[in-house]
Amino acid sequence: MRTLRALGTAGAAALLVTTGTAAAATTPSPPPQPKAQLTDAQVDRAVHRLDQTVADMMRSTGVPGISVAVVHDDHVIYLKGFGVRRVGEPGAIGPDTVFQLASVSKPITSTIAAGALKAPQDFDRPVDLPGFTLKDPWVTGHVSAADLLSHRSGLPDHAGDLLEDLGYDQSYILDHMRLEPLTEFRASYAYTNFGFTAAAEAIARAHGVSWQKLAEDTLFKPAGMTHTSTEFSAFAHAPDHAATHVKNPDGTWSPRYVRDPDAQAPAGGVSSTARDMARWLRLQLGDGVLDGKRIIPADNLARTRLPEIVSQPKNAQGRPDFYGLGWNVSYDSAGRLRLSHSGGFELGANTNATMLPLEKLGIVVLTNGAPVGVADAIALDFFDIAQNGKPTADWLPLLASLYAQVLGAGHSPTDYAHPPTAAKPAKADTAYTGTYNSPYYGKATVAANPDGSGLTLSLGPKPQRYPLAHYDGDTFSFVTAGENAVGRTGVFFTDGALRVEYLDGQHLGTFTRG
Repeated sequence: MRTLRALGTAGAAALLVTTGTAAAATTPSPPPQPKAQLTDAQVDRAVHRLDQTVADMMRSTGVPGISVAVVHDDHVIYLKGFGVRRVGEPGAIGPDTVFQLASVSKPITSTIAAGALKAPQDFDRPVDLPGFTLKDPWVTGHVSAADLLSHRSGLPDHAGDLLEDLGYDQSYILDHMRLEPLTEFRASYAYTNFGFTAAAEAIARAHGVSWQKLAEDTLFKPAGMTHTSTEFSAFAHAPDHAATHVKNPDGTWSPRYVRDPDAQAPAGGVSSTARDMARWLRLQLGDGVLDGKRIIPADNLARTRLPEIVSQPKNAQGRPDFYGLGWNVSYDSAGRLRLSHSGGFELGANTNATMLPLEKLGIVVLTNGAPVGVADAIALDFFDIAQNGKPTADWLPLLASLYAQVLGAGHSPTDYAHPPTAAKPAKADTAYTGTYNSPYYGKATVAANPDGSGLTLSLGPKPQRYPLAHYDGDTFSFVTAGENAVGRTGVFFTDGALRVEYLDGQHLGTFTRG
């Protein structure tokens, strides 16, 4: 199973090195902060370049629409939309166009958590969420919101995402985290949407409300984020929303898919506009104050920015990167704290939020195209110009290459589209048909097609149906679908069981007949 998406989930700077692990500090504390260095003139120079940067990158990639907001010294100094909401239709992108944020939802969620909890140490209390347990009972009794929001619980990378792809709901997915194998608790980093989601849902439950209600009452309404929601229906029904697009083989873009992330709403389900995100940036850079009103306690917000675990032992500059609570945390050569997060849906969205809190400077980039590096490249180029006067790298091709590398990493080494010339014949259909069960993935059904054309595999609660193509002997294949699609994958029949290759990354993909 590949590690999505995320590029979009790791943050722009973290794309440049290989993810590693390290021990988490029990009580993290920030290093001393240096003095601010950026002048208004330096920031103005970076802002002045943005129009051309966005236009050039849209022309280079064909990404249909982009919206950008920049905040400096509590002022929105740039707010602009480019391109179209949907290819082939006239609607233009503007500052109030609603985009899916994908994993930029995570720093939004940690902001909400910071506002909902009474004190910073509440992040360290064991999570209490009925229906959510982990494989190790001791870990279940000790895992905290901080552990889950910083991806150091021991859950595997992207645990539960394939269940979401198959159509299972949040309750089912969180319940089945108990079957996931665990690595060392608080000593390994693995990016996990549903662990993150469990922490947020536990905080909402402690307040006796839904996650959306907690988000509305704690952040969205007080901050005046009037077009921001954690529910997919709000995005889908917004008249001015940006359809998600994927790139076609000929280089054009099409709105072919709909990505409903409700199951992982706190981790990837927020939708918002550049204007609303500018208000959130102002709140973040104001240490929880917006328009003179305290919305989020400063000490709680500060806790989200502390390094909780090493996510990269060595970045491109030779320094470690960290993950905090919903933030990628790093320090530049001047010792300044840098916070960032990227978001990516392979079904059609890519976003980035990056801040230098000491400089009171932040940028948000929202796009309606599948990850090709544009959102991250715009943010990196902007900060390069502000800090260095010029780009330190040609960011777009570098990031495009890294995204392509990661997004292709989960493909099977076997080319199932071309069976071997000496392929053994399959048995009669009745040797394979029937119902199979997995403790993790639920029921799988193999049925003969009524027209005699072969077999169909059905997976998930709805279910989803996949025509099987014969490969060799008792091996078949099908084309995967969804956010985590990996092209063709193998289906291997043995006596009384079938194993689905792409579902078996954690050895949970075997279904037993009967």
